[in-house]
Amino acid sequence: MALNLEQVRNIAERVAASSGLELVEIEFLGSGKARMLRIFIDKTGGVTHQDCENVSKEVSTILDMEDVVPGDSYLLEVSSPGLDRKLTKPADYERFKGSLIKVTTYEPVEGNRNFRGRLEEIADGRVTIEVEAAGKKKSKKKQEQVAGNKVTIELKNVAKANLVPEI
Repeated sequence: MALNLEQVRNIAERVAASSGLELVEIEFLGSGKARMLRIFIDKTGGVTHQDCENVSKEVSTILDMEDVVPGDSYLLEVSSPGLDRKLTKPADYERFKGSLIKVTTYEPVEGNRNFRGRLEEIADGRVTIEVEAAGKKKSKKKQEQVAGNKVTIELKNVAKANLVPEI
């Protein structure tokens, strides 16, 4: 019997919501005795150790009682998504407007696949970024990014997007 990630997601979302938290992501990694279920939670102002502990206890109890994770033991890890959190949903982009982000695309946009800049806007399935600095030139085909230029990228073309910590 395989792990039903959707069932785990539903349980984790219920538990997180009951504590005023957002479920950001779940991952199930490894195999055999080295299996790990990771749950990332967040809230405005950031999560505390107590938030992680509470979610871990509640989710663990439900998963064990409903026998959701088949097979041998596994490690359950609950944490914040970190300072460099992934942006996966349109709501993530909306929440972090004005933040510094890094985006990698599947297909080149204006001759580039990697962008770093301020998240200006999210609308109609597209994200607009004000490019912060010129990209490193890796090939003759790659066009140089000019700081201050704006680039618009279709969300379906985003392979990976993360916040860039500003400390």
